[in-house]
Amino acid sequence: MLRIQLKSKLHRAAITDSNVEYEGSISIPPDLMRAVDIWVGEKVLVTSVTNGARLETYVIEGKEGSGQIVVNGAAAHLITAGHRVTIMAFGLDDKPITPKRLLLGPNNEPLTQQVL
Repeated sequence: MLRIQLKSKLHRAAITDSNVEYEGSISIPPDLMRAVDIWVGEKVLVTSVTNGARLETYVIEGKEGSGQIVVNGAAAHLITAGHRVTIMAFGLDDKPITPKRLLLGPNNEPLTQQVL
């Protein structure tokens, strides 16, 4: 039986900016995307540790190595600069998926890459 399972997680990411006027999405630097196997255009669930907001959006590529994670569009009313969030992507498989998880520091630098 196919099951929806966590496949990727950026934990305690810092939102560095938000832009209500942009069409939508969340921008993530490619180095962080590669670390947890998130693709451009992939649907993600973003949960704010700061205020409890939860939203779904899609990923666009930010600047390599910048640490800049930006919430765009209507989602920027719910999650803004300074929030701490968890960004999760899910896979569909009939076998267990071992998720790639990355704990981030204050400037979105990787602290650990392991099962959290």
